[in-house]
Amino acid sequence: MDSILDKLKKAGLSGNESKIYLELLKRGSISASSLAKKMGMDRTLVYQILNNLIDKGLVNYINKENRRYYESTSPDCLLTGIKESENIVMSVIPDLKKIERQVDVEQKINIYEGKNGIRLLMEDVMQSADVCVFGASGKSFDIIPYDMPSLIRKSLKTDMKVRMITDKEFKGHSMTKLPNISVRYLEEVKSPATTTIYGDTVAINVSTDKPIVIFIKNRDITESYKNYFEFLWKKAGND
Repeated sequence: MDSILDKLKKAGLSGNESKIYLELLKRGSISASSLAKKMGMDRTLVYQILNNLIDKGLVNYINKENRRYYESTSPDCLLTGIKESENIVMSVIPDLKKIERQVDVEQKINIYEGKNGIRLLMEDVMQSADVCVFGASGKSFDIIPYDMPSLIRKSLKTDMKVRMITDKEFKGHSMTKLPNISVRYLEEVKSPATTTIYGDTVAINVSTDKPIVIFIKNRDITESYKNYFEFLWKKAGND
């Protein structure tokens, strides 16, 4: 019977990527230098592997006192962007979840770089019935054009209702025509960043050549953003 490491390799991870990902699952948040010591690996190599895992959506980091601390994402993220190896990944996820460190936290900040961050955001918001968005530009349609049709179909099967405030220049964009989205317009919300508020999470999405999505999970922060959104919603117009 294949070990967890063997399954991760078949799912597309290298041997070192698999080892570091499992180590992060066990240890939680840790600096690259500390991780290199514990793994007995060269620090430069560890940084390279961590960056590879960030690109694959399997690791994220937070900055504390001018230092990066890395942690694994949920094992469910192994399914993101993986089609051919889906059966292998599904078989290894239950084993990984037995290892995953469970911590009750009042707040959490996760940063995702690349297209997987946008995919994860789209999947995550579908778990909420009430979603508020302001500053939307529709760039996600350009960044993950092949994923959007299936994500939209999936969202329409949920109870999710979206209220969106955007600039008038985007009137008529595909994002404004979806049946589960109500749209109002304000010129003052033009911004390179899109803010999405749902559940107890605020997600800030900067859609550049290498997209960045920042997830802030904190009930007080979310409530503040929601109050600001409601103020803008009353001020905005329908046309």
